[in-house]
Amino acid sequence: MPAILPPLPIDAALPALHAALADGTAAVLVAQPGAGKTTRVPLALLDAPWRGDGRIIVLEPRRLAARAAARQMARLLGEEVGQTVGYRVRMESKTSARTRVEVVTEGVYTRMLLDAPDLPGVAAVIFDEFHERSLDADLGLALTLDARALRPDLRILVMSATIDGASVATLLDHAPVIDSPGRTFPVETFHAEPDPLQRLEDQVAAATLKALREHEGSALVFLPGQGEITRVAERLATRLPPDIDLAPLYGQLSPAEQDRAIQPAPPGRRKIVLATSIAETSLTIEGVRIVIDSGFRRVPVYEPSTGMTTLATRRVSRAGADQRRGRAGRTSPGVCIRLWNAGQTAALEPFETPEILSADLASLVLDLAAWGVTGPETLLFLDPPPLPAWTEARALLARLDALDAQGLLTPAGKALSRLPLHPRLAHMVVAGAQDGDPRTAAELAVLIGERGLGGDDPDLGRRLERFRTDRSKRAEDARTLASRWARQAGGTSSGQNLSAGHHLSRAFPDRVAQPAGPRGRFRLANGRQAQLDETHALAGAPFLVVADLTGSATQGRIRSAAALDPAELETLFSAHISSQTTLSFDTATGSVRARRQRRLDALRLSDDTAPVTDLEAAAVLLAEAALKRPETLPWSKDQKALRARASYLRQSLGEDWPDLSDAGLARDPAWLAPHLIGETRLSAITAEHLGNALETLLPWARRQEIDRLLPSHFHAPSGSHLPIDYAAENGPALEIRVQELFGLDRHPAIANGKVPLLLVLLSPAHRPIQTTRDLPGFWRGSWKDVAKDLKGRYPRHPWPENPIAAPPTARAKPRGT
Repeated sequence: MPAILPPLPIDAALPALHAALADGTAAVLVAQPGAGKTTRVPLALLDAPWRGDGRIIVLEPRRLAARAAARQMARLLGEEVGQTVGYRVRMESKTSARTRVEVVTEGVYTRMLLDAPDLPGVAAVIFDEFHERSLDADLGLALTLDARALRPDLRILVMSATIDGASVATLLDHAPVIDSPGRTFPVETFHAEPDPLQRLEDQVAAATLKALREHEGSALVFLPGQGEITRVAERLATRLPPDIDLAPLYGQLSPAEQDRAIQPAPPGRRKIVLATSIAETSLTIEGVRIVIDSGFRRVPVYEPSTGMTTLATRRVSRAGADQRRGRAGRTSPGVCIRLWNAGQTAALEPFETPEILSADLASLVLDLAAWGVTGPETLLFLDPPPLPAWTEARALLARLDALDAQGLLTPAGKALSRLPLHPRLAHMVVAGAQDGDPRTAAELAVLIGERGLGGDDPDLGRRLERFRTDRSKRAEDARTLASRWARQAGGTSSGQNLSAGHHLSRAFPDRVAQPAGPRGRFRLANGRQAQLDETHALAGAPFLVVADLTGSATQGRIRSAAALDPAELETLFSAHISSQTTLSFDTATGSVRARRQRRLDALRLSDDTAPVTDLEAAAVLLAEAALKRPETLPWSKDQKALRARASYLRQSLGEDWPDLSDAGLARDPAWLAPHLIGETRLSAITAEHLGNALETLLPWARRQEIDRLLPSHFHAPSGSHLPIDYAAENGPALEIRVQELFGLDRHPAIANGKVPLLLVLLSPAHRPIQTTRDLPGFWRGSWKDVAKDLKGRYPRHPWPENPIAAPPTARAKPRGT
């Protein structure tokens, strides 16, 4: 370090920090905003005896912060970046053999660990701004702690402004916690009551103009995302004084554009920096004395049920609001205007939700598998990964052939893990190499990871064309990076350029989409719904592959996609397309119909009529339809009588007998369906089908028992064979002409004589003359009156005074007798 550096509050904590890392291998530094920890601590540790000639790796959550920190440290040393202090971020690196402090993004550090778990040549790892709790930071710390078995001498320092230092210290085996005050100038806070009827952009623009009129200095305006930044810039562009410059600041800008945004305004000028939460920490923008805080931030939210990550606009946390407020007091007194009322501050969440609790864990699971870990419980995490997201991540990796059933890395998974990409994109690049077109796949991976390259058209195919002709440095660097990924994936180029949709299908097989409803409305293979502007050319595509979308599961907005030709879909997903024939009963035709559907998960590729081949399933449907109105079935007279006898036995003797009533038969079609196999129409059901089914319900032995207990017919003394009505309202009944019972001195009965028949006694003209359950009593009682009354009407029939002694007859007397 140079002998003289400007004093900073962190200087007072450096002796304790030196002692902690000299006596042990880990420490936690809680330093308030403005303390100077990011740029002062790494330089101070260069002189530590334990460092030897080893490098100090400093982790920053964002590329902008990594570059800015490295430049500031190099400036303090009076050097250029890339000498003692360098940085390494995606698509850009400035280091040399002399570099001893290397500032890297957290994702780059994870790759370093996976490539060399013992971190050769590294003396210390500093996790800066750990309070942001990015997924890569949590993973990097867990892997670093696990790597201490190989490197017990490795120093680990976790630094943050707003964090529970005790919890982190416990994770680090009770490492010492060192506190340092910050240095911020007074910041006066004002609250502006929000107007629910006014767009956020209008409120922000009005508050910004008012603050610039009333206060000195440049302004830092916090907005949720790029869209809001663009709209606020449009509102301000024509209303600003000529001495004020506008500078957007968000992640998709080029490094040069980001660097211009954080540079101080030229002498005599002011600037307005319209920024996302990228500017909350790690950056000091010279000249900023005004902060306008919209109170919102955009965060990725993972939905395990759909396997998708969407961007959601959420309220900033109290810690985040404090960080934003502090930006106004880094170099001089300032003001903060919050676009919410003062009472709402207490209702804000204390801290942002750690990304590990709400993120897609596919990359983490793949990295851990490459590390040799199949479950998170073997590593030290401040917050363990949630089981649903872990399970979904393993399922995705299995679909990408990256993990086997035990969660171990497959040969394909090893190829994916070597690429510094999300597993979906790594799979696309590796598959592209196998298909002979690694260049297109790698360039698409760059476009998806680097928004803004190739424009902002939702059609990734169009963006790819523009990207290939873009001669800006950012595009050149991106193409260089894509070429490196293509080489890493192996394979050789066949010279063909496969479509963007073809490649994206490898990365997002669950996001293949087909039109569903009005133009621009699509259904994804994972079942989700999404919308594209109906005027866009992609809205008329037969299929899409969606790379990015935002919004809810039913109201998603497609942000980027590519068209997929039906022939390509058939080729790519031939192993995953299922063909299923479904049967249904068509009430209009009274028949079973078949349709054959071809599906790709939730997508219906075709739906056509088909012959009915599953005759057993068809018979079940036909039986169900028939039994909705069993009374309309073509029962024969004998079948109806048999059912009535069986039903009477069930009522009399109990449930050992089947329920053959209409309601009983309708409860379960299983008794009828096997006897309808081969039939598909209601009109084809015959009494023969029903009779065969009844034989199953009432086998021969049961029928014999019915015949014994409940004979179907009564053998009258006259010799007639008359049916017994078991369905009669008042019990089993027999209609019979009274003369056929002459000579019978006992009442007819069934069920071994236990149940007397209800006799409906008929005249010779078959008209009822009496009902009785006591035939002997009738003979002795009212017979005389009945006979006297009818004798005159039917003189040719016998009307004896003593019917018990008279011979039974079914005939009239011969004429003349």
